[in-house]
Amino acid sequence: MSLFAEMIFTMTVFLKRYFRVVMAGVLIVIGSCAAHKKNAGTGAPVREVVLKLSPGPDNPRNSEGSFITLKDGRILFVYSHYTGMHSGDHDPAYLAGRFSSDGGKTWTTDDVKIVEQEGNMNVMSVSLLRLKNGEIALFYLKKNSTVDCIPMVRFSRDEAKTWTEPLPCITNRKGYFVLNNDRVIQLNNGRLMMAVALHTSPEMPKWSNRAALFAYYSDDNGRTWTQGKQVPVPEGVITQEPGLVALKDGRVMMFIRASGGSQYVTYSDDQGASWISAVPYNLQSPLSPASIKRIPSTGDLLAVWNNNDGTDPQIKDKRTPLTMAISNDEGRTWKQITNLETDSDGWYCYIAIHFYKDHILLGYCAGSQKAKTYLSVTDIARVHLKTLYKK
Repeated sequence: MSLFAEMIFTMTVFLKRYFRVVMAGVLIVIGSCAAHKKNAGTGAPVREVVLKLSPGPDNPRNSEGSFITLKDGRILFVYSHYTGMHSGDHDPAYLAGRFSSDGGKTWTTDDVKIVEQEGNMNVMSVSLLRLKNGEIALFYLKKNSTVDCIPMVRFSRDEAKTWTEPLPCITNRKGYFVLNNDRVIQLNNGRLMMAVALHTSPEMPKWSNRAALFAYYSDDNGRTWTQGKQVPVPEGVITQEPGLVALKDGRVMMFIRASGGSQYVTYSDDQGASWISAVPYNLQSPLSPASIKRIPSTGDLLAVWNNNDGTDPQIKDKRTPLTMAISNDEGRTWKQITNLETDSDGWYCYIAIHFYKDHILLGYCAGSQKAKTYLSVTDIARVHLKTLYKK
């Protein structure tokens, strides 16, 4: 073969290979775009919405709930049922319940009133917890005014048929304390813990979005509570709505709704008595709360949050999408990242997580930005556990 012919042959082979690589890249991009478009158009098939609690007459908002499995196998979901004409955080509400007898597939259609509106404003932000002594504890906020909001607790010894009189969880000081829904935990040694955000008090009467964060803990099954030291937080960071999860090494992790593009996190090695300085965490998000719980059957951690780093201008600072992920290294890294809700008009937050056999039940606010229903709609969704580990 002549030198000229050899050059032509080599060039032809190169061009054929180059064309195949380019076309493969084009097909990958087209396939990726098509998959993204399909996902955006059809929502999130990994979850099945089994109950939608939408506003109605004399019921402008339904939000912030928590689950408990009863000994007869039924599941109870308690949430904030608002009344009147307005749906703000300070408007009238009582605690209502719905039941499921088939693992969360279907739910009763009528509300059962669980707690009347005790506060001058409302009662809201429910946490249900089965205690090690067999009792069910019902935590909620009793809201009297913009300077008086305290977590309360009631107990049931007959599987949520009746409840004791309410006890205040915070008695050492006054103020506006926020305890998010589905947030109270019990450690292996029986200690109960809750993380709260203090926005106003007699010492700081002006409302502050940058809340002071504390853990309160109880060693007598919730009858009395002790305040731990305030969490150190860097200057200039807005901190709100903390939550807790116990780690396998004995520490307790507090995850924090924060400004700056991510959740913040701090740790306690003395079960809430003190905390190290809070730092940015590896869950990127707008100023919106996350939820983290341990999966009983695998021991991994499950996080549900708004996986939104702000780079997409269409959803910058919005509470969408709603995403779940698992961690098998105690929260150091997250994998199997899966979107539950992808509607750019959606507003997804205040998640309750409950594990029942091979499914996860999620209760979360699922309103619309355009319709301005933001926190007024609550969805209950089921996710099969295998979905988390399919990738």
